[in-house]
Amino acid sequence: MANKKQTEAIQEVSDKAQMDTGLEPVNAEVSTPAPVPAGGPPQAKPPVDLTKLKVEKSCSRGLAGWLSSSRISLAISSYQTGRIYLVGSDKNGRVSFFERIFERAMGIVGNAQRIYLGGLYQLWRFENVLRPNEVIHGQFDKCYVPRNAQTIGDLDIHELGICKSGKVVFVNTKYSCIAELSQTHSFKPIWKPEFISKLAPEDRCHLNGLAMVDGAPKYVTAVCKSDAVDGWRDRRMNGGVVIDMDTNEIVCEGLSMPHSPRWANGKLWVLNAGTGHIGWVDFKTKAFVPLAFLPGFLRGLSIIGNIAAVGLSKPRNKRFEGLQLDEELTKRDVEPWCGVQIISLTNGDVMHWIRFEGDISEIFDIAFLPNVRNPMMVGLRTPEIRDLITFEQELKKEEVTP
Repeated sequence: MANKKQTEAIQEVSDKAQMDTGLEPVNAEVSTPAPVPAGGPPQAKPPVDLTKLKVEKSCSRGLAGWLSSSRISLAISSYQTGRIYLVGSDKNGRVSFFERIFERAMGIVGNAQRIYLGGLYQLWRFENVLRPNEVIHGQFDKCYVPRNAQTIGDLDIHELGICKSGKVVFVNTKYSCIAELSQTHSFKPIWKPEFISKLAPEDRCHLNGLAMVDGAPKYVTAVCKSDAVDGWRDRRMNGGVVIDMDTNEIVCEGLSMPHSPRWANGKLWVLNAGTGHIGWVDFKTKAFVPLAFLPGFLRGLSIIGNIAAVGLSKPRNKRFEGLQLDEELTKRDVEPWCGVQIISLTNGDVMHWIRFEGDISEIFDIAFLPNVRNPMMVGLRTPEIRDLITFEQELKKEEVTP
């Protein structure tokens, strides 16, 4: 499985590999475009077949050992490729990449028992069905099964949070608000910035990031304070803000496309994506204090202890170009990454890394999965979705009566 660019042996499992057994992939129908007369308008490109995308993976030497000794894994989403990657360590000392396809995989949050994932028009809930000390396929210690997919429509759902009560909240970017699930409707709005005059499907400020504090939504990031349709695109350089949801106070401003606020170790960490810096908020000065530069458009952050996993994307499309990040990359004579870097929050040093190449250029979100060694996930395109059946416990004898 190894390729020339890898410095650590890895094991890969994907939907494509398992579909080769004969199960047909579930794809949107792609019609053959009619011939275009000379001088006619250009035809729209057919939908991308997600199952045919090719992604190469490489990682730092020692990553498998660190994951194993820390008893930790990673969940990584990439909306561009419709992928969720579960990264752990196998019993042979290799990094294990388990890959599943979920269209427009966005915000992801989870733990050893449960994972939530935002998709194109659904919010997915996965449950681990293995008991302690159980394994499946002789190697995986967690098996996440999709148990619920609530249809919410295309809200451009971004980051997610799990409240103390177990309720899920999410960033509804299209409607510029924080929302929760509704039994009847697409969503129930629970908060919006004061500068947003009404809920409308206009992505006015590009609300994108959510920080939970003590099991409640507390801080959000937005690219700007615009109250007009798509207004954020003209404020990418320095219009970014961090907002306290409880007080509606802007606690940090002057940022460039901020993402992924996280509360950890008594600090509010944030990714100043348009500059390539991870840092924290100085509440007294309402300023961003950079800790380290990472070579990419930063989006996706998970923190455990004093260690952070940060997602890096290549700034290739127009919304990411023309930012300070371009100058920072040139100054350091480095090419932008697509991948994950695991850094120390003490000094900003990179401890380990994962790099993706090929038909992928963007990462969206990351979640550490503590107490998980080698996880797998049941997808929608394999026989397991039909055949893996579990139940909670056997019926008591008195309950089994004629």
